[in-house]
Amino acid sequence: MRKTAIVTGASSGIGAATARRLAAEGFNVVLAARRRDRLDALAREIAETVPGAGKIAPLTLDVTSQESVDALAEAVAGCHVLVNNAGGALGLDPVATADLREWQAMYDSNVLGLVRVTQALLPKLIESGDGHVVNITSLAGHVPYEGGGGYNAAKFAAYAVNDVLRLELVAEPVRVTEIAPGLVKTEEFSLVRFHGDEEKAAKPYEGVPEPLVADDVADCVAWAVTRPPHVNIDRIDVQPRVQAAPHKLHRE
Repeated sequence: MRKTAIVTGASSGIGAATARRLAAEGFNVVLAARRRDRLDALAREIAETVPGAGKIAPLTLDVTSQESVDALAEAVAGCHVLVNNAGGALGLDPVATADLREWQAMYDSNVLGLVRVTQALLPKLIESGDGHVVNITSLAGHVPYEGGGGYNAAKFAAYAVNDVLRLELVAEPVRVTEIAPGLVKTEEFSLVRFHGDEEKAAKPYEGVPEPLVADDVADCVAWAVTRPPHVNIDRIDVQPRVQAAPHKLHRE
C-alpha cells in the first residue's frame, strides 16, 4: 500500500521539488498551495515524468485560513507524511524601521500556518500508525542576523513548535523532523522577500558559486522520511559548502 504525503507550499521551489521527489520515492502526493494553476501543471508534470508515480492530487490551500485548512483535512482520506513547507520571508529592514505588517504576515504563514495544518492532520497522522511531520524552517531560526529580525523571529518560533511537538508526541506513532536550510536559490523566495525587485533579489546570491537548490532540500526530506519507523531524524542543518552561518558566506 502506498503511503500518502501532503506537501504545503507545493506550487514552487522547495515544495515542488519535495513533491517530485516523494512521488519518485513511491508516495501518493497531495500538492497543497494557493495557486491552483501551478499545482495542476505540477501534477501533470509528475504524472508524465516520474516512472511509477502514484496518485498526485492538487488541492487549493491557504495556510493562513482556518476554513481552507479544514477543507484540506476533510478532502484527504489519510496522511502518513506532512511536509510543512509554506512560509517565506518579507523584507530585510532593521528592527527600528521594520514594517510590522510584514512581521505579522511572516508569523501567520511560518508559525500559525504550520500549527493550523498540523492540528488539522494530526489525527490522521496518528491513525496511520507511522506518521511523520517534517517542518521546513531555516538556519535563520537558529542564528540571528542583521536585517533578519522578523524572519528570524518567525523561524525561531517554528523551531520551538517543532521541538515541543516532538516532546508532546513521544508516546504516539509520529516522528517529527526539522529541516533547516541555509542559502537556497529558488525562483521566488528572494523575489518575494524584496517585493519583486529583481536587483535586490539577486544580491544574496552574488559571488556564491554554488548555492543550494530546491532539490538539495528535497533530498533531505526524502532521506528523513524513508528511515525505518523506529528512527527519528530530529534536525538536518543543510547549507552550501561556502556558507558557515547565515551571515558568513565566501563570495568569489
